[in-house]
Amino acid sequence: MTKSSSTPRKRDGTLRASLIDAGIELLRDRGPDGLSLRECAAKAGVSHAAPGYHFKNLMGLSTAIAAKGFAVFAKAMENRLGNAGDDPKDRLAAICYGYLDFAQEHPDLFLFIFSGQKFGSDDPDYSTNASHAYGILRAACAPLIPPTAHPEEIEILVWSLVHGYAHLAMTRKLDNPNLERAWPGFEPVIKHVLTLFEPAGDAHTGSKTAE
Repeated sequence: MTKSSSTPRKRDGTLRASLIDAGIELLRDRGPDGLSLRECAAKAGVSHAAPGYHFKNLMGLSTAIAAKGFAVFAKAMENRLGNAGDDPKDRLAAICYGYLDFAQEHPDLFLFIFSGQKFGSDDPDYSTNASHAYGILRAACAPLIPPTAHPEEIEILVWSLVHGYAHLAMTRKLDNPNLERAWPGFEPVIKHVLTLFEPAGDAHTGSKTAE
């Protein structure tokens, strides 16, 4: 009897993780258009048929990559929250800085998960991780919701601010020569936003003008 020269397929989950990591490398090297099951297999050092055991198609691989992206994203915000204390404004600022950490440290994943492309919403890892990331934003905004506002209005306000800032910085719009001054750091930007959540009497001071 001759020994088989083929390597037994791993069944402990490590191959799936390796293929996802290979896909993330392809994103970094070639962008989303460079993703393919065959290329992932080659980069992971397995047969071209191996991805088929874990992902039905390219969308399955993309969804798995996005699921990991949202997990890394959530972790970045949670890391900042761990040092934020109990003040609601400090906690809101912390998740914004975590958002920026993720965008700066994992730009390819950042652009990919927010690319607008369709992922498999029925994938449990994807839906759980994406919902968890948004839940962090929702929880940080909740204590600051004005009585007259709907929670999602404030959540989208904060999300739009930090995401827009991150994306503009990433795409080099900060080098716009038409800006009258240097691109501001995020600290003064978030400070202005946090004043929106101050009681009306604290937001501005000054005496009445004489009639």
